[in-house]
Amino acid sequence: MKVLIVGGGGREHALAWKLAQENAITKIFTAPGNGGTSKLGENVPLSTDDIEGLSEFAYDQWIDLTIVGPEAPLTKGIVDLFNEKGLKIFGPDKAAAQIEGSKSFSKNLMKKYNIPTADFKEFTDPDEAKEFINRIGAPVVVKADGLAAGKGVIISRVIKEANDAIDRIMIKKEFGDAGDRVVIEEFLTGEEASFLAFTDGETVIPMASSQDHKPIYNNDEGPNTGGMGAYSPAPVVTDEIFDKIMNEVMIPTVNGMKAEGAPYTGVLYAGLMIKEGEPKVLEFNARFGDPEAQPLLQRLKSDLSPVLLATINGNLKGMTLEWDDRPSVCVVMASGGYPEKYKIGKEIFGIDMANEMKDVVVFHAGTSYIGKHLNTSGGRVLGVTAMGADLKDAIDRVYEAVHKIDFYEAHYRTDIGAKGLKYV
Repeated sequence: MKVLIVGGGGREHALAWKLAQENAITKIFTAPGNGGTSKLGENVPLSTDDIEGLSEFAYDQWIDLTIVGPEAPLTKGIVDLFNEKGLKIFGPDKAAAQIEGSKSFSKNLMKKYNIPTADFKEFTDPDEAKEFINRIGAPVVVKADGLAAGKGVIISRVIKEANDAIDRIMIKKEFGDAGDRVVIEEFLTGEEASFLAFTDGETVIPMASSQDHKPIYNNDEGPNTGGMGAYSPAPVVTDEIFDKIMNEVMIPTVNGMKAEGAPYTGVLYAGLMIKEGEPKVLEFNARFGDPEAQPLLQRLKSDLSPVLLATINGNLKGMTLEWDDRPSVCVVMASGGYPEKYKIGKEIFGIDMANEMKDVVVFHAGTSYIGKHLNTSGGRVLGVTAMGADLKDAIDRVYEAVHKIDFYEAHYRTDIGAKGLKYV
């Protein structure tokens, strides 16, 4: 079976790494890919936004299965286009991908179907948004309605920060058209968790729990990023809370999407805030998380392609997933300056030494080869991932691997997974 993976980050390397272990997979293409995916198959020089070019490539190469990593091509309608050409593709269509593509759509869906989430209001006029903020006070969360690469959510602890966020999103247009509308939410407290599930629009098969770390600095300080690390499982998601998330969030959302005439197939990802045993949805994503995919796929013992195909074909009912009991931790190594300005083209050293460690995999994100030299080519450069006998062992092992790797102004958090230790 020939597979095309759309994307070029750590998530896509993790997908390629997992699929490469299956006997059924004969060839893996990744578009555009990175230094890591180039060692597992063939990189294709096509942008993730070039959905016409990607569909033509898949058609010409007789691709049996395409997997979409990032959100942008999903919201542009890549699944619709592939389906029109009779090509098998994993992910939600354009209508269903609105659950990530529009915060307004997502929040109104949750409100209509009584899915627990923060109170909110939406605005298209910046003056009205500021007037609302000045009336209700802070803290609040200001969100660009559209896609902003994980950076369009601004937690504002004082009124001035919230008003500045409105200026950045709606007036300065830092996130482009994504800021034509904003959603202002109440600020929720508690502990965050990520919950991903496969769904064919009817059946929902949960993955193991995980926890992302979005802010750039330790102790969740600084601006949000695409994600600085993740681990799985997340102890905050107890068995009781796991069941509550399935019954109060995931299943009602899938049923709600079907009732809205936009049946959802693919990976449904709920970002949650959990407080006193009660989960509330912060946001939905329409694909595998990055970096959550890295520890999840390292722990997944079942083959991946059968569940992807069952999702596409509507045959998920009765399928089960087998997981390694050991926890996995992923630490993102980023270019200095990320998520703002950073330098690229810096040589990376030590990956081979890290990969030689037992139960360690270094997933590439912003990397590319120039000749035989591996260089940085993005903000998030690597996702160093390790399993251990317990969470502390996994944390110790992943940081031992991180310390073997070096590149110019490498930045990483030193507290990934620490939140989970309080449960041990």
